[in-house]
Amino acid sequence: MGAEQKREKRLKTNEESLRELWDNVKCINIHIIGVPEGEEREKGTEKIFQEIIAENSPNMGKEPLTQIQEAQRVPYKINPRRNTPRHILIKLTKIKDKEKILKAAREKKQVTYKATPIRLSADFSAETLQTRRESHDILNVMKGKNLNQDYSTQQGSHSDLEKKSKPSQISKS
Repeated sequence: MGAEQKREKRLKTNEESLRELWDNVKCINIHIIGVPEGEEREKGTEKIFQEIIAENSPNMGKEPLTQIQEAQRVPYKINPRRNTPRHILIKLTKIKDKEKILKAAREKKQVTYKATPIRLSADFSAETLQTRRESHDILNVMKGKNLNQDYSTQQGSHSDLEKKSKPSQISKS
């Protein structure tokens, strides 16, 4: 292996380590997408998040919700060329609470804030999001061609393969 190849390999592993580190830092974050700009001035972003939980998961609102470490709009400055509202980033203290909230949102399918549809999503690094998009596209193509995602189910179980590979024995009487 040449010096250039070693350098490329080291660079790739460093990038992968950095991506994993970012994902670990962001693993307790939730993005709220679609809340109109300016709502947080009246109530604060934490209160908006609590209202979303109460409106969409009434049973979860009764449980004591985890502590919110941080809640803010991202990016910090408003881009005048962008006509969509900035996301709200919620940093929770427990990953279990994040998973519970996202699971409830998936089950409900249509999450709303003041009857306006919004989205809740996990926070990932840009590289992870790109990888997920690519794999999602591949899975959609596979579904379109009726290909099964699980290779082992396409091939049959090991016992099925053994039965097929053994010649049937005919008893001679």
